[in-house]
Amino acid sequence: MKIYTRTGDTGQTSLLGGTRVPKHHLRIESYGTLDELNSHIGLLRDQSISVLMITELLEVQDRLFTLGSHLAADPEKSKVKIPAIEEDDILFLENAMDSMNESLPEMRSFVLPGGHPAVSICHIARCVCRRAERCIVHLAEISPVEPIVIRYINRLSDYLFVLARKISFEHNAIETPWKPRM
Repeated sequence: MKIYTRTGDTGQTSLLGGTRVPKHHLRIESYGTLDELNSHIGLLRDQSISVLMITELLEVQDRLFTLGSHLAADPEKSKVKIPAIEEDDILFLENAMDSMNESLPEMRSFVLPGGHPAVSICHIARCVCRRAERCIVHLAEISPVEPIVIRYINRLSDYLFVLARKISFEHNAIETPWKPRM
C-alpha cells in the first residue's frame, strides 16, 4: 500500500463515502485535531507513568481513532461500517476519574499546569482535547454529528485534567495553585 496517492495535491481530500472537500473543511479540522490529541496522548504514554495509566490511555487512543472514523465519514453518503462509540466508553472515563479522585487531595483552587514533564504533557493533551471539542461542536451546528461523540470528547478533557493531578500526586510534584492578583 502506497502512502501517497497524489489525490490531495490540489488541496482537496475525500471523506469516507467519497465526497471531496477542501482540506480546511471543518470536518477535516475536527478529526485532524483528534489525531493531534492522539499523538500527544502517545507522548504521555511514553512518560514515567503507571501501567494502569498506560492501559487507560491505550483505550483512549483506540476510542479517538473510532471518533475520528465517525467524523471522517460523510453523514449523508458513507455506507462504511464504523466501530461504535458507546455509553460504556464514557462510563470508562468516569469510573477512571472516580478511582483517581479517591486518593487526590481536595481541589481548593485552579492549578497552574506544570510541576513534572508528564503533568505538562497531560495538560497540553487536555487543551488540545478542548480545541477538538470546540471544532466538533462547531461542526455539529452545520452537519450531523452523533451527540455521543461530543459527550465523549467533553468527558475526555475532564479525565485528562484528573489524570494530570494524579500524575502530579504520584510524582510528588508540586501543584501550584492559581492565586489571582486583585
